[in-house]
Amino acid sequence: QVQLVESGGGLVQAGESLRLSCVASGRFAGTNAVGWYRQNTGEQRELVAQILGGGIVKYADSVKGRFAISRGNGNDITSLQMNNLKPEDTAVYYCNVDILLAGEGWFNYWGQGTQVTVSS
Repeated sequence: QVQLVESGGGLVQAGESLRLSCVASGRFAGTNAVGWYRQNTGEQRELVAQILGGGIVKYADSVKGRFAISRGNGNDITSLQMNNLKPEDTAVYYCNVDILLAGEGWFNYWGQGTQVTVSS
């Protein structure tokens, strides 16, 4: 059983930085697209940043130039460096990964989320 666990969230002031990490537990054969999404209560979950299987990187317009997504190695799947944080970045952040299970195929996984709160 593969699980994704995010870490690195917290309470910061506007202008400060945080680095989110997403680590997978369990055994798997590979990953494809990795991404970070965020959601506030009562709102739809939105894409923040994503690395597609071909290496194409996508960012939400609201975070371009401030956030940077990267791939890790092994069970360290992906990180999201968030600089110059703004109050509107406040949300629960989730990692999302396409994972290959040997002999079973590709599956899409979500982490449990980590809260990011930015005070003005």
